[in-house]
Amino acid sequence: MIAAAVAAPSVHNTQPWRFHRVDDATMDLYADLDRLLAVTDPSGRGLGVSCGAALFNLRLAIRMTGHDPRVLPLPDPGGRPDLLATVHAAPGGPPGADERLLHDMIPHRRTNRSPFDGRPLPRDVLVALVAAAHGEGATLVPVTGRSARRVLDRVAEAEATLAAEPAYRAELAHWTRAGTGDDGVPGHAFGPRPRHGGPPLRDFGLGGAPSPHDGGAEPADFEPDPQLAALFTAGDGPRDWLRAGQALQRVLLTATAHGVAASLFSQPLDLRPPQHRGDRVGPLGHVQMLIRLGYGPPVRPVARRPVAEVVDSREARRVRA
Repeated sequence: MIAAAVAAPSVHNTQPWRFHRVDDATMDLYADLDRLLAVTDPSGRGLGVSCGAALFNLRLAIRMTGHDPRVLPLPDPGGRPDLLATVHAAPGGPPGADERLLHDMIPHRRTNRSPFDGRPLPRDVLVALVAAAHGEGATLVPVTGRSARRVLDRVAEAEATLAAEPAYRAELAHWTRAGTGDDGVPGHAFGPRPRHGGPPLRDFGLGGAPSPHDGGAEPADFEPDPQLAALFTAGDGPRDWLRAGQALQRVLLTATAHGVAASLFSQPLDLRPPQHRGDRVGPLGHVQMLIRLGYGPPVRPVARRPVAEVVDSREARRVRA
């Protein structure tokens, strides 16, 4: 079950989670605060979304055993704010076909930063993605036309602002890998740099020339009109971040099941100070992630830490009354 959980996406592949087995039917999910991105994610929003994605995978894995996952989010916010959720497996019915399909997609989901071919997503696929987010208490909205261009312009501005910060560059360098490793973003996952004003993907090489990390890959032509979607939650606190992560993972697994590739934009959200994230909230709430969708080439997986490294076996891990 934990192997399924840790296959979830996470910001810069930091994998900021730890698990503790409480008893035969109960698991605790903790935030690994040593993996918090202090520059990019000081409030822990991205960490919470990442852990929410892992929580969704854990729920799916529990369902495969014929149990129902009963999740208690933030059970001890005053005493243990890093304890994000307690998950209890209660007897339940057999998993449904949709649950089995999503579970089967866990090892096949990828973040794909390659060019997409520009084919529009069919309406039934978009409906399925919107329904996936709704099923987790979030809202997914396709972003098209001029709105999409404005969003991409904001992402590009945020990317340029971040890249100009020495502390950001140092943090990004720490989580990129020229070779192999169990965490961080390896060079093969950077993707080529867009040519002629393509989508503003995060520049892990931080420069205009081909990066030694990506093997000197030449710039590539991307789809002229990227298909975007924005993921919203009603609130913007730790519970909402967990909810957003679960919704995001359900959307990504649903996309994978339909043969749809995805990459993520969060740069404008990374720039927004926590004390101002409640400003100008629209009727849909707070944006938690921007998603680029389309049809792209297969990409290689990125490594995950061994299960033994994310399981906390200390008997006294929880603070008990």
